[in-house]
Order: sequence, then C-alpha cells, then structure tokens
Amino acid sequence: MKSSKPQFVGQKVKLSDICSIVSGATPKTTVKDYWGGDIKWITPSELNDDSHVIYNTAKHLTEAGFASARLRMFPEGTVLLTTRAPIGKVAIAGEPMCCNQGFKNLVCSDAVNNEYLYRYLKNRSSELQVLGRGATFKELSKKEVAAYEINLPPLKRQLEAVEKLALVDKQVVIAKTQLDKLDSLVKSRFVDMFGDPIINPKNWQTKRLESMGELKNGVNFKSVDNGYEVKCLSVRDFKDKYSIDDMSQIGTVSLNGRPNASQMLKNGDIVFVRSNGNKALVGRCLAVFPKDEKLTFSGFCIRFRIESNDINLDYFLNCMKSDSMRKAMIGRGANIQNLSQAILSKLSIPIPPLSLQQEFVDFARQVNKSRFGGMLHLLNSLSGIMHASFFSVADTD
Repeated sequence: MKSSKPQFVGQKVKLSDICSIVSGATPKTTVKDYWGGDIKWITPSELNDDSHVIYNTAKHLTEAGFASARLRMFPEGTVLLTTRAPIGKVAIAGEPMCCNQGFKNLVCSDAVNNEYLYRYLKNRSSELQVLGRGATFKELSKKEVAAYEINLPPLKRQLEAVEKLALVDKQVVIAKTQLDKLDSLVKSRFVDMFGDPIINPKNWQTKRLESMGELKNGVNFKSVDNGYEVKCLSVRDFKDKYSIDDMSQIGTVSLNGRPNASQMLKNGDIVFVRSNGNKALVGRCLAVFPKDEKLTFSGFCIRFRIESNDINLDYFLNCMKSDSMRKAMIGRGANIQNLSQAILSKLSIPIPPLSLQQEFVDFARQVNKSRFGGMLHLLNSLSGIMHASFFSVADTD
C-alpha cells in the first residue's frame, strides 16, 4: 500500500508515522453462515518462531461473516504482529487476509520495507512482550503499537540489511537440512539395532521409568526484583537440542528465596516438556550438564534423574526421541495435551545389554563428529550480531 507519509531518514520513528495499523475481530462462531467461505482469516496460534510468509489460514470467512464483524482486509505484504496470546510473533501476509482481535497488523508506507520491519520486530519480540499490560492476560493496545519507536535507516540501507540477513538465513536452512538427514541416519540405526521401543520386537527386558529413577515436576516461580538469581530451564531452550552444557544461553530469573535441592538440576538430568500450549513440543526431552552453575526448571517441565546402572544416558535419550515413544507420551486426538508424571512413570523402556547400547552410542557420536551443529551455532551467532548491528542503532548516513 502506497502512502503520502514522509520518508524518514536515519532516525527513530513511531510505527504510526510509517504504517497503517489494522486490527481484527471474530465473527460469532455459532453462526455457520459466517464460516467456510473464501476470505482468509488468521489467528495468533497460526504463527510460530519459524513463520515468515503466510499464504493461507486455518479458517475462512464468508462475506456475511466478514461484514458481521466489521472486519478490514489488509493487503499482501502486510507485517503481521500478534499483540495478545502471545505478544510479539511476527510474519508477513503473502495474500490479502483479515485477522482476529489478537493482532495489530502493519501496512507499510513507502518509508519502510516490510521485510526490514518484519526482521526488526522479530528481533525485538522480548521487548514487545514486556510492554504488554493486563490483569487476566497481557496485551498491547493499538495506541501502544502506534507509539512504538523503531530505528529507521534510509530505504537503501534497509534493503541492504534484508539482503545480507537473507543470505545467512539460506545457510541456516542448509545446515538444518543436513542435521535432519544425519538425525534420520541415527534413528534408522537405532531401529536396526533395537527395533521400535514400544513394540519391542526383539523382546528385550523392559523397565518402567518409575523403577529406573526419580521424576519431579518443575515449579512456576514468581520473579521478584533483587532476589536470588538462578538460571531457569524453560520450554524455549528445547529447540533443536539434544543436551545442554552451555549455560550462557539459558535465561536467569530473580526469585524470592532459594529453590530447594529437589528443584535444582544436576549433571545428566533429563528434562521433558510437560506443556506449553503447543502439542508439537510436549514430550521433547534433553539432558542438562550445568556443571557447577545453579540451574532450576520451570513448571512447564518434568525432570527425570536416572538411578539405574543398566541404561546408558544417550541410549535413553534416543529411545525417548523415537516417534512411537513420543506418541505414547502425548497421545492422539487432542490439540493440546499435558504430559504428566503418571504417564511418564508407566512408560516401559527396552533394556538391551549395556555393550550393545554402547555400540549404538559410539556410532551416534561418530556421526555427530560430522554434524553441522557447529556451523549452525556459528551462523546463528552471526545472525545475532548482524541483527544487533542493523537494528540497535539508527543509521545516520
């Protein structure tokens, strides 16, 4: 959408100075005639950390539904910004569409490139979340979004930033693709050696988790100012990771008092995602190695501490990451399901001889030597540095 608003060069500007802001609404869900048409209608739940360009939506409206909610269409290229449940998710509309009340979407003027704005806001998602207000749930108002300031360099510099960041993104995709292929190789080897862990076709001895170690739910800590500082493992730390031994990337919380010993994690503890409103993450697990650092875990997680001598940690992790085991943990049918201690405790794990477990672990580690994890880490670090360079300081050239 073109605009007669002025071109701002190398300064901080309000979003309302460079964008038109479009809100949304929800037609009555009980009126069938409002739903199932051709008008795309998006909700915040359809955006995730990997969202970029959205071409279709889960639900569509009829003309009657669109009119009933007094909705406004926004054009292709609009920057989608969620402002409630959750705040700070960003994408770009690849087609004209409308939205529910969980967005304050940004139709860019000639002063700002939509890809630049998308990347800028994605880089500032944590800052946007802090600005949210509300007793029941936090939300950003249209007034607050309009007043939000960004650093706006000349359009030429915006396009240069987008081009350079897109090149890094392309390399990240390549590295992730290679990692996925290597993961598939390890999974295939696991099945060849041990079979499906739920079916257990080789009739290995089995044990329930409740007989192999200790399970403990995390706690939803209340953060306070100037309290006891401790690292806290949360759901965001589970992406594309098998284990964590670098505590620098884990967030710190300030608590009103020291967590008790049972709430602290030790080297080799395994943490599962219990719930976070996203079924795709429920049941994911990783091993932690905090070494000498203080590390606790949030209420969205369950900790498992192996106390059995007849199972290898790496074998156990690969067993729990199998497709059949994850299905057993999260069930089927429900859109979102919590993983409970009761479910985990009753899961049975095949226990082949330790020598065979070690043979598999040696193979997996050999594959890991050729993994692209180091490259991916470097690319992500480079991307972070570039984002800070492009978006933290206004360009005055």
